Amino acid sequence: MSAPATAAARRRPSPGARLDRALSRLGATGPFARDALFALLVAAVTLGSFAVMARLAPADPALRVSAGDVWTMGALATAQSLLLCLRRVRPRWCLTAIVALQLAIIATAPQIMAQGFGPAIAAYTLGGLAASRTVLRFAVAAVVLETAMSAAATWGEPGAAATVANQFASSAMLYAGASFIGAYVAAKRRNRIMERERGEAVLRAAREREESAILAERGRIARELHDVAAHHLSGMVVQAAAVERLIERDPAAAREGAAWIRAQGKETLASLRQVVGLLRERSGEGNAPVPGLSALDALVEESRRLGDDVRFEREGEPLVLPPIADISLYRIAQQALTNARQHAPGAVVRLRLAYEPHHVDLEAANGRPRREPAAVGHGGTGLVGMRERADLVGAEFTAGPTVDGGWAVRLRLPVREADRERRAGGGDGSASGTGGR
Repeated sequence: MSAPATAAARRRPSPGARLDRALSRLGATGPFARDALFALLVAAVTLGSFAVMARLAPADPALRVSAGDVWTMGALATAQSLLLCLRRVRPRWCLTAIVALQLAIIATAPQIMAQGFGPAIAAYTLGGLAASRTVLRFAVAAVVLETAMSAAATWGEPGAAATVANQFASSAMLYAGASFIGAYVAAKRRNRIMERERGEAVLRAAREREESAILAERGRIARELHDVAAHHLSGMVVQAAAVERLIERDPAAAREGAAWIRAQGKETLASLRQVVGLLRERSGEGNAPVPGLSALDALVEESRRLGDDVRFEREGEPLVLPPIADISLYRIAQQALTNARQHAPGAVVRLRLAYEPHHVDLEAANGRPRREPAAVGHGGTGLVGMRERADLVGAEFTAGPTVDGGWAVRLRLPVREADRERRAGGGDGSASGTGGR
């Protein structure tokens, strides 16, 4: 089936939904109103069935029943059907009244064991609504009463024992079978509801975990932005003032340096205002230096000490990136190595950092795991954090399985003209420094 056909079939309402809408248009919205319509339908079918019997049964001498008896039983069976309007609002009273009418049917012509649709439907409904013990009591009482009525009505007649035995077997199968089916269907329905609610609860929990991970990641980013400001802004402002005082000795160089420093300060403050305004305050994590791409070699060495087989490649001439971009790329690489360690233990991990003319590429790819991954609890929040960081700095981010059964994370960060003009190692004050506040 094609995708459009599948989508159309998914949108098409089920027969139950169409029936529900049709009944609602008729004004039958509650259980009593809908069961009343159902009872009228069953009564019509019952009356028709006994009308056919009234024409055929008297012609069979073996049945020993008159047309009048058939019409009497038909009227009683029709009354049973009409009582089905109470089957869900008063299931016990409904079955009790229907069994009482069934006793009258048995008394009219016990030898033919006539039966309408009411007893089976009422027993089915009670089986689905009442407790097992209640259903068992009603079923046993119905079987005993109908068997006793058959015995009383055929007392002293030829073949009475066989008639009573047949009545017992018929009643037992009807009430036990209908009650069991009703209980089974109701249990299946309850299980479906529980599974749906459990699935919805799992989805809610997953969404809450994802939202918590996003909030936590944003909190960490906010703290790192604060560290960027603490490490660099005060020094940049002081240096700008010093450069401006040198204008007399080297005006052109001093003004150029001062303008560059002021631009860096404005850029960092703009990043700080952009992100921190969206984040909740979190408790601090001390005065640890903020890592950046210059710390990737140390990160790779640390991963190797933990037993990871990491192959690191750096291509191109390093650029001076904005502090938040420098931090974000480092954190994404760190999370990618952590994910590979958790989900693909023993696999070779290839980490690549490439400085291109117009963008910076970061890629971390691992092969198949060489041993069974350890259980690490709920997953997915690491990818959420990486995507959040990539979105923050305007980078393209993709993550997914590879053709060889591994996993790859790829990020591409566009490089601005101002960043291309600045190269690492030129006293830039990168966020990868290790100075304190």
